[in-house]
Amino acid sequence: MFSLTLRQISRNSFVGANVSAFNVSKYSTVPEATLDIQKCTLHKLEHGPPTQATVTREDAIRFYWDMRTVRRMETMAGNLYKAKQIRGFCHLYSGQEACCVGMEAAITRDDAVITAYRAHGWTYVRGISVLGVLAELTGRASGCAKGKGGSMHMYTKNFYGGNGIVGAQVPLGAGIAFGLKYENKPNICVTLYGDGAANQGQLFEAYNMAKLWNLPCVFVCENNGYGMGTSVERASASTDYYSRGDYIPGMRIDGMDVLAVREATKFAREYALNNGPILIEAATYRYHGHSMSDPGTSYRAREEIKEMRETRDPITVFRRKILECNLVTPEELKKVDIEVDKEIDKAADQAKKDPEIPLGELYNNIYIHPDPDYTVRGCDPSIRVISH
Repeated sequence: MFSLTLRQISRNSFVGANVSAFNVSKYSTVPEATLDIQKCTLHKLEHGPPTQATVTREDAIRFYWDMRTVRRMETMAGNLYKAKQIRGFCHLYSGQEACCVGMEAAITRDDAVITAYRAHGWTYVRGISVLGVLAELTGRASGCAKGKGGSMHMYTKNFYGGNGIVGAQVPLGAGIAFGLKYENKPNICVTLYGDGAANQGQLFEAYNMAKLWNLPCVFVCENNGYGMGTSVERASASTDYYSRGDYIPGMRIDGMDVLAVREATKFAREYALNNGPILIEAATYRYHGHSMSDPGTSYRAREEIKEMRETRDPITVFRRKILECNLVTPEELKKVDIEVDKEIDKAADQAKKDPEIPLGELYNNIYIHPDPDYTVRGCDPSIRVISH
């Protein structure tokens, strides 16, 4: 089963930390520490990312803060959905926080990211506030897309969503990478998809074009073990997603370790800029169902979810490591927890109170820089409305 594979991938990630500064006392802090991380499994690569990662005290607090924010934000989104404050589709990212936080730490704001519909965490780490995410979910004007997009269509500068069609974002990501290369920009496009999309034919077409033109594209399969309600073993003849680019080099990484993700993404970014596309399979796990309509327990045992939460949770494991290294104190992390909870509660309250956009706003943002008197038709051909 996938859970067994994930445990095997990450079996060595609990080894003791090699602290790069001395410990003063139980509650003192050191400026940085070096931790062992799981070795990657490689495809068509002579060497991969390092097996140790150095993290500063400031980065440790920031990673914990961001992962804790994404987790708490998703919990709130689930509650708002159950309260019927959020309608339509809603796919939660709980359990996969190390992927978005670790990758964002390894790229720049000028690098591009495009992902599928499980996009709330990525929207936050790309720079949208918690209110911008939650208000988008509740359909309010203060949402990052003015409430027009909802759960699956969130955007900001150099973040291209949030895409609702399974796998369709992958050729788009290759196209974004093509644009970056065409304009001679020193940047990459991180193109994410799930294991459920990994069998789509359009992925392999995108692989081919990306390699043919050596585009600066990092393809990332966030393998959480289940495509909707089907385990990877039942859906894919080969579950070695990191090698399915064939002529594209790849690596399987521990997607539950934020530092392992960061180091692998640093390696992949440098590789893509100099050599062309590379593929990452991040072995991760989602705690909730595929979407809010899926309880997530009809195709996997509750004991499996419980075991993952208790032994592999990306937040609690990282918390334990940075405490053991004296990078932070328990009091500091408690303060982070309190501040995050306050921010989420305040944003959720605002997301329920803020107004919706007026109906006329629905016709705007269809075209970029339209003429001042440009009109579009409504549902009735006789209706023409100014579009800004």
